Amino acid sequence: MRRLVVLPVLALLATTLSAAGCRADEPGRTAAPALQVGVVADGLDHPWEVAELPTGELLVTQRERRALTLVDPATGSHRDLGFPSASVWARGETGLLGLAVDPQFSANRRIYTCAGWRLAGGRHDIRVIAWTLDAGLTRATAVRTLLTGLPSNSIGRHGGCRLLVMRNGALVVGTGDAAKGRNPQSLRSLGGKVLRIDRMTGRAWPTNPWADRKGKRRYVLSYGHRNVQGLAQRADGTLWSVEHGSYRDDEINLIRKRGNYGWNPVPGYNEERPMTDQRLPGKQLAARWRSGDPTIAPSGAAFVRGAAWGRYDGALAVAVLKDQRLLFVRFNRKGVLRWTAAPTELRRFGRLRDVTAARDGSLLVTTDNGDGHDVLLRVRPTG
Repeated sequence: MRRLVVLPVLALLATTLSAAGCRADEPGRTAAPALQVGVVADGLDHPWEVAELPTGELLVTQRERRALTLVDPATGSHRDLGFPSASVWARGETGLLGLAVDPQFSANRRIYTCAGWRLAGGRHDIRVIAWTLDAGLTRATAVRTLLTGLPSNSIGRHGGCRLLVMRNGALVVGTGDAAKGRNPQSLRSLGGKVLRIDRMTGRAWPTNPWADRKGKRRYVLSYGHRNVQGLAQRADGTLWSVEHGSYRDDEINLIRKRGNYGWNPVPGYNEERPMTDQRLPGKQLAARWRSGDPTIAPSGAAFVRGAAWGRYDGALAVAVLKDQRLLFVRFNRKGVLRWTAAPTELRRFGRLRDVTAARDGSLLVTTDNGDGHDVLLRVRPTG
């Protein structure tokens, strides 16, 4: 627990150009604002995702602690809710991961998690579960298991699972390939995919490309992904994903229905393969941004909104793990990359895992440094 700390600093920008060759700026755009960074809560451990309740409290999933945590943003105090932590399987990159709050939470009290899950006989998978929170915000009760069988492996590699409720009500699930070479291209696997389901029933979303088919493919919106780490919906309704590359080419992708994004590391699990393998049959969709070589390990992301953000308004804010920064990425209306920028204000906190857009227009950012030293930050534009 921790008091609120505010760290105002000058807005010095480091603007970088991606391998796609974007322009450094756009004519006529306003200047970038100074950013005020406040520590909302500390003493967290590998917080993976943050969601804001209508009452203002913040929910946080802590991956290795397997804890669903409630944070009071006014005081920084936090406590773990009653939650079946012993059922969560946590190892490596897998544990208690994705989190989303139902848009009708005030009426139905529902939230959604994606987590590694213990099964009989020492087995495990990754699954999406709907919960309700009690009126006192002390306990989560499971109401429906929406999706099971997301693949995992013995060391938890590539178990990333991000959740997003779209404005049309669909629940979108981004998955990792579990480091199994055939998963991304196989429509019989839920690994290496962007999935879309009905958040009430767990059924395939009716406009999915294979919604009328049997088996796992009915849940698939897009495929050929390596390890989806972030999902975000832009104001125009388009869906975007952030994805870890191999030794090169982290990606930001504009998700298209039935889209194949080209990851096919076979035979075996050959990470020398390109992230978008154009030798595959049919059309493979290229990334809208890529890191080049080496990777920087981008993760959670959210689109920025509000005139106070100036130049950043409408950009995608991406948490970066390996390169330890917050990256703003601007795409034009057609989804073409324009520029990227990494303000110095967010380079002092180590690895960044998640970005959530709060209702007041601020950004909630989590660190991922481990050993109980992680913090939840609030970032606001000033001036």
